[in-house]
Amino acid sequence: MQKAIFYFILFLSLSSRTVKSQDLMDLLADDKPKKEFTTAAFKTTHLVIGQSIENVAKGHLNFMISHHFGLINSGVSNFWGLDQSTIRLGLEYGLFDRLEIGLGRSSYQKTVDGYLKYKLFRQSNKLPFSVSYFGGITVNTLPFEDKSRVNYFTSRLAFVNELLIARKFSNNLSLQLMGLHVHKNLVKRVIDQNDAFAAGLGGRFKFTQRMSVNAEYYYVMPGQTAKDCKNSLSVGVDLETGGHVFQLFLTNSQPLFERGFITETQGNWSKGEIYFGFNIIRTFSMAKSK
Repeated sequence: MQKAIFYFILFLSLSSRTVKSQDLMDLLADDKPKKEFTTAAFKTTHLVIGQSIENVAKGHLNFMISHHFGLINSGVSNFWGLDQSTIRLGLEYGLFDRLEIGLGRSSYQKTVDGYLKYKLFRQSNKLPFSVSYFGGITVNTLPFEDKSRVNYFTSRLAFVNELLIARKFSNNLSLQLMGLHVHKNLVKRVIDQNDAFAAGLGGRFKFTQRMSVNAEYYYVMPGQTAKDCKNSLSVGVDLETGGHVFQLFLTNSQPLFERGFITETQGNWSKGEIYFGFNIIRTFSMAKSK
């Protein structure tokens, strides 16, 4: 009987030490920092007219209406550009949390564009920035100018590759770097480049919970394309109103997709060749409610 009591007391003592040891290990484990991701570096998938680091959430659909008026310096006869317009309608869908696909149709050169955007890395307490890849294709559906020659469908195609690197420095400030490559299967002249490269810088400063100022600039690397176009500069304001986001902006670019505003911008800010425009973005949840 005494032996039984002794062994019972010994068992309780060892069990207590084991529990205390486990508690100590749990405390040590809790001391390890957990990975926390940074969210909402930008309000929408577009910084102004170009892409931002953000993706549409899985199972959500963005319907985007982009509208440019004409040149502000076109005078009173065109109501300072308000009599003219360039429009793009776009859909963006989140296949996964990191993968988004998009499709759009623009009145500029009757262009259809499609793309995917994949978030390679997410900013966290262990990584100071986010990285995304954007790959797009455009189809110019205008009639061929020279119908006497053999025209191929592939001549209508152009391709865009873009790497986006962004960091959210605070709740108010986010900055983004962009590197782009544009390839056109067909160019107008023999001296024109099929390939063009550009570098961009953009950012957002939020001054209220629902309003921010955004800007982006793209520099086209020296070459024939750079001689024939202007660098794209856009400045805008984001306004959030519940389920909608309004983006009002000024830009020297008429096209509303990457191939266009990188390689075909003609407006000059110093001469007042500026377009006023806006984006309206509405998000719909397509995921089944649990």
